[in-house]
Amino acid sequence: MEYTKLGNSELKVSRICMGCMGFGNPSSGQHSWTLDEEQSRKLIRRALELGVNFFDTAIGYQGGTSEEYLGRSLRDCAKREDVVVATKFPPRTAEERAGGVGGKEHVLTLLDASLRHLGMEYVDLYLCHMWDYHTPIEEIMEGLHEAVKAGKVRAIGISNCFAWQLAKANFIAEKHGWTKFVSVQGHYNLLHREEEREMIPYCREEGIALTPYSSLASGRLVKMGGETSKRLEEDAYAKGKYDATARQDAVIVERVAELAERRGLSRTQVALGWLLSKSAVPVVGVTKMHHIEQAAEAVGVCLSKDETGYLEEAYVPHRLVGVMGQNQA
Repeated sequence: MEYTKLGNSELKVSRICMGCMGFGNPSSGQHSWTLDEEQSRKLIRRALELGVNFFDTAIGYQGGTSEEYLGRSLRDCAKREDVVVATKFPPRTAEERAGGVGGKEHVLTLLDASLRHLGMEYVDLYLCHMWDYHTPIEEIMEGLHEAVKAGKVRAIGISNCFAWQLAKANFIAEKHGWTKFVSVQGHYNLLHREEEREMIPYCREEGIALTPYSSLASGRLVKMGGETSKRLEEDAYAKGKYDATARQDAVIVERVAELAERRGLSRTQVALGWLLSKSAVPVVGVTKMHHIEQAAEAVGVCLSKDETGYLEEAYVPHRLVGVMGQNQA
């Protein structure tokens, strides 16, 4: 395993981040295909054995049970100081707004709930899960800064935002002397490269880390010839992100498979090797043992300029989908 500093922070993270959206009680949230605690624990333990020290979850994953599973597993299998734990908070609810709960209180209340779920005194990276159009960003940034000052958070990040939103938030933080975002978690993979328009150049200029999610396009980049999974069959949200462009994306999927066969690599190694070449720390969702094992094997894979170009040249612009498709006032 290789390690890198996360953006402008002092966090030292593995080049692969284990995404924990697939962990949690299947009856407690949005997804029906998630793993129970015993299965989740086996995968977390294997990730640790492979040198993965970076784990990403959210309070919204299966009603907080993803956080609970991760926290208990790490307490039993690792020293707290040896792992980097990221979790996320959603925007204020309509009920909170009607009840006069401000952005600062919202951030701190949800952070305390996440810490209870995780059984931890602090999280290493606390992320704003998506832009909140109903809450002044000043209130959010002040709440996050207070959490850092209190020692409950080491660094902060944001997910599912536009470059202008990230720039605005960090400008406001700098203006007030508050903590700034050090990372952004966006939708980025070989099938969806819209982050290259503005976000990636901005982050490169500012030293902000990229931790892309959906790094294997919900498995579509690595499954061929009728292969399936419970997630591919039951995840309606992912279907909405990828099925509409499946025909135009097919040539890229085929090129990943072709290059993998030519190089003697897995398709996961090729798809993640491409992302790693962009200096990203991809968040890799895991529901089977070979998922994390092949992800770890991708570290150190070097694609030539010609190979990278071959994977990229068939890409055509995509509309924004998923959470980013809903990022509007």
